[in-house]
Amino acid sequence: MKKIVNEQLYISNNNPLRIRFYDYERFTYPWHFHSEYELMYVEQGRGQCLIGDSIIDYADGSLLFFGPELPHCMQNFSEQHTEGVPTAGVRGVIVQFEKDFMQYSFSNYVQFIHIHKMLVQAGRGIVYRLADYPAVRSLLNSLPLAEGVDQILMLLRLLQALSQVGQRELVASPNYSPLLAGVTNRKIEKVISFLNKRYTQRISLTEIASHTAMNPSSFCRYFKENTGKTLKEYIMDMRIGYACKLLTVDQLNISQISLECGFETITHFNKNFKRITGITPTEYKKKVLQTDEASTLLKK
Repeated sequence: MKKIVNEQLYISNNNPLRIRFYDYERFTYPWHFHSEYELMYVEQGRGQCLIGDSIIDYADGSLLFFGPELPHCMQNFSEQHTEGVPTAGVRGVIVQFEKDFMQYSFSNYVQFIHIHKMLVQAGRGIVYRLADYPAVRSLLNSLPLAEGVDQILMLLRLLQALSQVGQRELVASPNYSPLLAGVTNRKIEKVISFLNKRYTQRISLTEIASHTAMNPSSFCRYFKENTGKTLKEYIMDMRIGYACKLLTVDQLNISQISLECGFETITHFNKNFKRITGITPTEYKKKVLQTDEASTLLKK
């Protein structure tokens, strides 16, 4: 069983942006996270995206905004073939930029107050429906063609335009936040990176605290001050987020998923899943299946 992947993006210290067109038969990258912001514009395509502990549908003209360290996975619906020739899969534009990109300006200048608020919201994942925003769609399609300072200026215009878009939806639940937006403490980031690889396993507090050169007691206080959560709460949220992914994309029963996500008993798993998501694992899986059935009927 594959665990979450820590994707390393090709963004250099000399260039904070990576912007390109994409044209895929299908999305193939697994459940993953990275340290940068990412805008995934779907000009053509339909499917679902797993973001944190939630699922969202996307279609032509959708734009998904992922904050740093936010786990996500794109899946597109299979399309019907016509006369043996497959129809187009998914295409659009990917925009990725450093989490420290213009951080001081975004955080402190009043001109960027709406952009700053949006970047914080991206920590939960945002979906925009751009059918009624042709100017924003045009800007997205122009970005990969721009170079140098012009590309940076166009990105700023895009972020400003998106901060004014009313048709948006926050995806992951409020209590799901693998790395809270605005946290830039390197010690905490190091711990988060470690947890992202080991959160389904039993880890001693001493082992985790060693990554900050602190004793366990001091580390617990330090972690809560910098993330707003206790270490136990943080790991629990990550495990439930992974469980949501497995309930959606893997052929495992709930008992197997419970073990895969690091729970010792299915009772403990069911109790915490409902506490965090508001529904039981069985209800969550049923909801996903109903969505898949509805999508299949729409394509017939």
